[in-house]
Amino acid sequence: MCNYTAATLVASLMLVGCGSASKDRGGKAEGSEPLQTTSTSQPDAGVAASSAPRVLFIGTSLTAGLGLEPEQAYPALIQDKADSAGTPIVAINAGVSGETSAGALNRIGWVLRAPADVVVLETGANDALRALPVSEARANISAILDSIKARKPKARVFLVQMEAPPNLGPQYTAAFDAMYGDLAREKGATLVPFLLNGVAGIADLNQADGLHPNVRGERIVAGNVWKSLRPALSSP
Repeated sequence: MCNYTAATLVASLMLVGCGSASKDRGGKAEGSEPLQTTSTSQPDAGVAASSAPRVLFIGTSLTAGLGLEPEQAYPALIQDKADSAGTPIVAINAGVSGETSAGALNRIGWVLRAPADVVVLETGANDALRALPVSEARANISAILDSIKARKPKARVFLVQMEAPPNLGPQYTAAFDAMYGDLAREKGATLVPFLLNGVAGIADLNQADGLHPNVRGERIVAGNVWKSLRPALSSP
């Protein structure tokens, strides 16, 4: 785990807290916004028409790329990395700014209507920002993972580690941080290390508000995720 001051990590978590009140309470309504395909290798092919593995990214503003162009968000950068590596994929960005784990659970059925061979789940940081009891966050994320398994039984699932701000106290922080590894083992998912490693709290890697990764920071975020994804995407 990286070492952060309380102010730094709180600021980092705030970047996923930007969104309307309706999103915070329940996420987007089902079907309210189309999923975004970021494939550059097959620009004229729809998600359903492509034979390449579909990688579905479910998450908060960190996944949506708040403050960036769609092609600068890390799912699109993962697409670029896969293209450069000669690994055919279709990356689908299903990020929603301001979403809690409850919001993600609320819309998961709609999101999983999209074809998906790999699912990357990034959620929970907004729960920590609101000091939601860890037991509630865990129950929500557990239910999301169960839903993915039920609807996409053949999909490879990746759970992205997030961290709680230290000002919530060592007991909460330890329980929140440990939740991800516990759930990954329990549900058979692959744990992706902390999404903001090497970016959180570094001014030159964040936008002018000091909260959201800028283009350079987003490239590091993409690299963090790609290290976990690449072995799975390269294997049969």
